[in-house]
Amino acid sequence: MEQVTIVKDIDELLGNYCEGCLAKEQMRKERGKAGAHKFCIESCTVGEQLQFLGQELLKYYTKS
Repeated sequence: MEQVTIVKDIDELLGNYCEGCLAKEQMRKERGKAGAHKFCIESCTVGEQLQFLGQELLKYYTKS
């Protein structure tokens, strides 16, 4: 994957799924900001995809 493609994919995921996410809003009310963030990282399939794309993006910055 190219860097530009990865960044576009990340922006698309955030725009389509994360902005206005009802689960995130509910978690934020129940558990606070940190709890909602933890939910997104550990339990959300979109969060898992974002993590994967982030790891792919890091490959461009860790090359020697």
